[in-house]
Amino acid sequence: MDECPPQTPLFTFGVIADIQYADLDDGYNFTRTRRRYYRSSLQLLRKAQESWSESAVRPDFILQLGDIIDGFNKGHATSQRALDTVLREFSSSPVEVHHVWGNHEFYNFSRSALLRSQLNSTPHTDGSQSGAPAGGEIYAYQFSPFPGFRFVVLDAYDVSLLGREQSSGQYGDALTLISQHNNNEDLNCPPVSEGLLQRFTMFNGGFSKDQLDWLDSVLSSADDKRERVTIVSHLPVHPRSTEPICLAWNFDELLAIISSHSSVVCFMAGHDHDGGYYQDKDTGVHHLTLEGVIETPPNGNAFGTVSVYEDKMVLKGNGRIRDRVFLFPCQSDTDHS
Repeated sequence: MDECPPQTPLFTFGVIADIQYADLDDGYNFTRTRRRYYRSSLQLLRKAQESWSESAVRPDFILQLGDIIDGFNKGHATSQRALDTVLREFSSSPVEVHHVWGNHEFYNFSRSALLRSQLNSTPHTDGSQSGAPAGGEIYAYQFSPFPGFRFVVLDAYDVSLLGREQSSGQYGDALTLISQHNNNEDLNCPPVSEGLLQRFTMFNGGFSKDQLDWLDSVLSSADDKRERVTIVSHLPVHPRSTEPICLAWNFDELLAIISSHSSVVCFMAGHDHDGGYYQDKDTGVHHLTLEGVIETPPNGNAFGTVSVYEDKMVLKGNGRIRDRVFLFPCQSDTDHS
């Protein structure tokens, strides 16, 4: 318990994941073991918005960690209508939203359509600092909400079967990669293998070399400036922060880049509706996987508000999301104060 007098945060932000709205009756996951509340997820978003709007310190921005609408919308030809409905809810307050793309975005829309849509948050950033990676179709950018702090939004489906034309080289490369580990006729079924190989399913993806090289350069710049960096992605990248079936394909390459820099303090993701948390003992980086709105009962909640200080971030959870304190590494070579 922190015995110090309350401090005023430098800035705050809201975080929410896996809303997966659809105007449908409740359903279940693929194995029919977990209930999904498609229609009431919108009400839970509304409760989150009301809480953020009425809080004494209103968040400076919201991180929406992906899967904003459910893939079932595609089969009902309601993808755009569902998206408009959720975005209308977000626009009920003036706080800007940074959207991450998950697998359900690609069930509903092509990559080119997403780049043209309101789910492309890149225009929210100053063009001089967004610095997207090479390859114009990669949805990744950075922004700095406060001096000394930087956020990096990653595209976890840059390498994926989702959102790519089957005739494209990217699709072929992704198919070659997944087929090395998954021999199932339905690639949404995980490989028979136990453990980490279960991540090689069609609903996951990974990060291209172009994107990883870009991230490496962004973090090098942040190291030089002694900034604190939070990375966000739909897919988790630490095996101890999620179930193996929810991991990014090349999580190990991304972890290697993080470990080679001193600036990263936190990695936030969605996708695993149960959530998870682990602090990497080697790097001190906090890996938070946020619980999903879609599997939260109508009388519950699943959102958080993060207050950022010089030496830590404090997550105030609501409903399924628990309170946490993320202390920043205090080594002198990473202390920017």
